Amino acid sequence: MRAKRDVTELASKAVIITLFTMMAIRMGADFLVTGRVTGLLLVVSEALVVILTVLRRSAAVVDRSGRARLLTTLSMIGPPLVRPATLQALAPETLTVLLSAAGLIFVVAGKLSLGRSFGLMPANRGIVSTGLYGFVRHPIYVGYLITHVAFVTANPLATNLGVLLIADAALLMRAVCEEQTLARDPTYREYLQKVRWRMVPGLF
Repeated sequence: MRAKRDVTELASKAVIITLFTMMAIRMGADFLVTGRVTGLLLVVSEALVVILTVLRRSAAVVDRSGRARLLTTLSMIGPPLVRPATLQALAPETLTVLLSAAGLIFVVAGKLSLGRSFGLMPANRGIVSTGLYGFVRHPIYVGYLITHVAFVTANPLATNLGVLLIADAALLMRAVCEEQTLARDPTYREYLQKVRWRMVPGLF
């Protein structure tokens, strides 16, 4: 069983790295032709996912249910499938770059707080309540959503919108799934009482 899990783990990392590399090549080529920065910021955001996935620590409790696997897969494969567009952007590049940068700040700050506790599958790799986690329970996901909105605004293809809508819907459901896993820990249940909002204080 352990050997099977190790093989699955290696395979998932290989797929993530492959998809990320393909996306990075597409966005890099687009930047060389157009000089647009928004796509590069998305690459930076996704690069952090790849790096921390490779370096993550072992989890005490992991949700390996079919639901968790499906939500994780859908939320992960969407961003690497997006493509730069030749259509006119829906907003000036300056605005989409600023929006992407804001999202990236959330992602970086959240991941600095998590450190090696970051992971893909819903799991307990240690309870973190410092930094942005003192305000919302899923600041990294907030950053993802912001960068995705910025990218679609800059690259308004129907396919980009479609894959990111599916990925982000799965991301929101994955947040709930993660909390159900973490809530087995009394420390996290205390955290839920202190930080009541998942992503947007006063709304959600």
